[in-house]
Amino acid sequence: MKLSFSFSLAAGLFLVGCGGSSDKPSQPTNGAAGGSSPLSAPADYVGALGKAQQAAVKTLDTTSLNQAIQMFSVEHGRNPKDLNELVQEKYVPKIPEAPYGMKLDYDATTGKVMVVKK
Repeated sequence: MKLSFSFSLAAGLFLVGCGGSSDKPSQPTNGAAGGSSPLSAPADYVGALGKAQQAAVKTLDTTSLNQAIQMFSVEHGRNPKDLNELVQEKYVPKIPEAPYGMKLDYDATTGKVMVVKK
């Protein structure tokens, strides 16, 4: 009796789990974006590299400037009025260039530098 009940339960679960169809379209599991093909993969890769490099440059530039602002604040007891004050006091050799289409945005009250779109 136990054996037949266990077999019936296992068969029922198997049929319920395998049956039915999903209304969702199947998604590729390799992480490929919609519309990607093996022919466009090199161009997609180069584009992703460019975006990653731009993000890395933004992070490095703002990190070094934010550290210089913190050092300035510790020594002077206030945030610099503008980024040029960091250059004048020799905390940074020069203000780094923002990536193309972006600009550096400095908030003197919070002492933070961000890279934003123009």
